[in-house]
Amino acid sequence: MIVGEGIRLRAIRRDDLPLFATWLNDPEVRRGLMHYHPFSLEDEEDWFEGMRKRPLEEHPLTIDVKVGDEWVSIGNCGLMGINWRVRECEFGIFIGEKAYWNKGYGTDALLLMLRHGFETLNLNRIGLRVYDNNPRAIRSYEKAGFVHEGTLRQGHYQDGEYIDVHLMSVLSSEWSGN
Repeated sequence: MIVGEGIRLRAIRRDDLPLFATWLNDPEVRRGLMHYHPFSLEDEEDWFEGMRKRPLEEHPLTIDVKVGDEWVSIGNCGLMGINWRVRECEFGIFIGEKAYWNKGYGTDALLLMLRHGFETLNLNRIGLRVYDNNPRAIRSYEKAGFVHEGTLRQGHYQDGEYIDVHLMSVLSSEWSGN
């Protein structure tokens, strides 16, 4: 596990899949993601089996937060497409439990993953893509040290409109270890 103050990132378990399917079938949650189609539990099980075949460093992690004496799962995050020669990858995250939106948990999980990526995996660059209609995520990424690199104009289509996609990254030399 990767542990922070009142938050932890842990391996995804098969018993997490019903919760993930519920989150991914919520249009409001799905709005900030590449996914545009409803997911069945069987789809999530297929995803899980495929994920287990990828390198361990690319397995997404469940985000748990401490509530009283219990841990509550609220989303997941991970590093994908690691290029070991260049030492770079792409970051992805979603908070599926809407009661935990706007409370800083996404930023906390992001900071834990940056620490893991830079200090444990020795990556040099962590990038991401974020939709223009997700200002909450953009603020979180900026707060964590991500820099705007460019924009894919109308690079995503959602709910009948084209949306700009912003490319952002943070380099190991820029990261302060927040």
